[in-house]
Amino acid sequence: MNLLRSLATISGLTLVSRILAFARDVLIARVFGAGMATDAFFVAFKLPNMLRRMFAEGAFSQAFVPIFGEYRNRRGHDETKLLVDHVATMLALILFLITLVGIIAAPLLVYISAPGFVKDAAKFDLTVQLLRYTSPYIFFISLVAVAAAILNTYNKFWVPAFAPILLNICFIGGALWLAPYCNPPVMALAWAVFIAGIVQLAFQVPFLKKIDMLPAIRFSWRDEGMWRVIKQMGPAMFGVSIAQLSLIINTIFASFLVAGSVSWIYYSDRLMEFPSGMLGAALGTILLPSLSKCHASNDTAEYSRLLDWGLRLTFMLALPSALALGMLAVPLLSTFFQRGAFGAHDVLMTSYALIGYSVGLIGLILVKILAPGFYARQNIRTPVKIGIITLVATQAMNALFIGWIAHAGLTLSVSLGACLNSAILFHYLRKHGIYQPEPGWAKFFVKLALAMLALALLLWFGMGTADSWLNSSLWPRVFHLTALVVGGVTVYFAVLFALGFRPSDFSRRAVS
Repeated sequence: MNLLRSLATISGLTLVSRILAFARDVLIARVFGAGMATDAFFVAFKLPNMLRRMFAEGAFSQAFVPIFGEYRNRRGHDETKLLVDHVATMLALILFLITLVGIIAAPLLVYISAPGFVKDAAKFDLTVQLLRYTSPYIFFISLVAVAAAILNTYNKFWVPAFAPILLNICFIGGALWLAPYCNPPVMALAWAVFIAGIVQLAFQVPFLKKIDMLPAIRFSWRDEGMWRVIKQMGPAMFGVSIAQLSLIINTIFASFLVAGSVSWIYYSDRLMEFPSGMLGAALGTILLPSLSKCHASNDTAEYSRLLDWGLRLTFMLALPSALALGMLAVPLLSTFFQRGAFGAHDVLMTSYALIGYSVGLIGLILVKILAPGFYARQNIRTPVKIGIITLVATQAMNALFIGWIAHAGLTLSVSLGACLNSAILFHYLRKHGIYQPEPGWAKFFVKLALAMLALALLLWFGMGTADSWLNSSLWPRVFHLTALVVGGVTVYFAVLFALGFRPSDFSRRAVS
C-alpha cells in the first residue's frame, strides 16, 4: 500500500469530519442556543470524551500497536489473534466498570467537574441525567479504538478514519429529527452520543471479520502480551494526562482574563485543528504501524527512512499551512464566525490567538511524527519525560507572556512548548542513532523557502486590509477567501514543481 495515498485518504476523511463537526456546532447553536441546556450537555459530553482521549485513542494505541505489530511479524496469526482476544476482553471488563461508575456516580462527577452548577438545581440535575446517557460512549468508543489499532496495522487506514464522520452525522440527525421527540430537547444530543458509539463500533466489525481479527470473549491472567500492553499503558496514560493538564491550566489562566478570552482561544483552536488533524494525526496514524513492523524485523535502515519521509512531508505541508494560518487569520475568522453576537472585535481578538498557534504549528505537528519514533520501539517513558519538561516550560512562558499579550500569550506558549518538545524528541532520536537524515536536506529547505516566499507575496498583495474583511458581507468574503486559498495552493506547488519536486518523490510503500 502506498503511504502517500493513505495519507491523502486519511486527510481527506479528516477534512470531511472537521467540516461536519463545524456544521454540527452551527446546528446545535441554532437549535438549542447557548444556555442552561447546552451548558449541561457540553459538561456531560466532556467527561466521557476526555476519558476517550486519555484512555482509548491516546494511551491504548501507543501501548498496543507496537506489541501487536511485533506479534504479527514474529509469532504468526494464531498467537496474534489470541493477544487480540485477551486484550479486548480485559479492556471490555475495565470499560464496563468505568461505565458503571460513570452512571452511578454521575452526581459526584458533575459536582467535581462543574461545581458552579450546584447553585442551580435544575441545571445540575439535567447534567447528571445527560451524563448517565453519555457515559456508555467511553465503552463503545474505546472498543472502536481497539478495532482502529488492528485495522491500521493491517493498512486499512480509511476505515478508522471514516468512523468520526458517523459521530457528526448522529449529532446532526439528533438535532434535526430526534430533538422534537425528547423532553427536554437537548436529551437528543445525549442519545446521539450513545447511538454514535454503537454505530462506529458496528461499522468496523465487518472489516475485522474480513481479516479474521474480530475479538472473541477469551481471557487469561497468564497472557504475557496482555500484561505487556497494560504495563505500557501506565506511562502512556500519564503522558496523555500531561497534555490534558496543560489544557486545563491554560483554561484556568484564561478564566482570569477579560470576558471572552476562553472563547477566543476555543475558536482559534478549532481552526488550528484543521492542519494539525489532517497532517499531524494522519501521518502519526500511518507511521506507527510501519515503524513498529520495522522494529519487529530489526530493519533500522528502513525505520530511519520512514521517519525521514515523514519529516520531509511535514515540513513541505506544515510550513505553508502555518504561514497561511497566520497571514489569513482575520479573513478566515471573519468568514467562518463573524455573524450575530460574534463581532469584529471578537474576530480581531481571536486572530491574535490564532497567530500565536501558527507560530508553532510546525512543532505541534512534528511532535505527532517524532513521538511514534519512540512508541514503535515500545519506549513510552522518554516522550513522557520530555512532556513533563515541556509542561513546566509552557507554564513558565504563560507566566511571562500573559501580562504582555494576554490570551494570545497562552496560545503562543503552547506553540513554543510544542517546538521545544519536538526539538528534544529529535535530539534524542539522533543521539541514539534511531534516525539518520537522508542526503539533500539543505537543498530541500532552500526550495521550500523560495516556494514560501512566493506564497507569502501572493497572500500579502491579495488579501487586502483587515478592515475590508471586517466590514464585508458573507459571500464576498467566501469568494475572496476561496480565491486566496486556491491561488496560494497553486502558486506554492507550482514553484515546487518548477524546482524539481514531483509527487513520485514522496511515494512510499507501507512495510509489509
